[in-house]
Amino acid sequence: MPIPKPLYPAAFRQQMVELVQAGRKPSELAQEFGCHVTSILAWVRRAGVIAPATTQGAAYAALNAAERQELMELRRKFRQVQMERDILAKATAWFAHNGAPTSTPSTR
Repeated sequence: MPIPKPLYPAAFRQQMVELVQAGRKPSELAQEFGCHVTSILAWVRRAGVIAPATTQGAAYAALNAAERQELMELRRKFRQVQMERDILAKATAWFAHNGAPTSTPSTR
């Protein structure tokens, strides 16, 4: 039977969150303190802290639940607006084709 892994104390988790907030990289902290980087990222995410930029240069921002919900709502609205735009473009093309005469009468 495997021995259960001890949980990290709340003070340790809070210290990791504060260090990430101060600009330290979660991967460096994981190596230094002997815990897994995903654990640190989970603690940071739960705390609602924005982590520093990753090595690729893109900002890593852990979205909290409210931000994630807002993002999903905005994406839904964006899809709706795109669909309405496409419908209006097709209707405009249809009316332009059917409403205008296709040939001009001769003046002779």
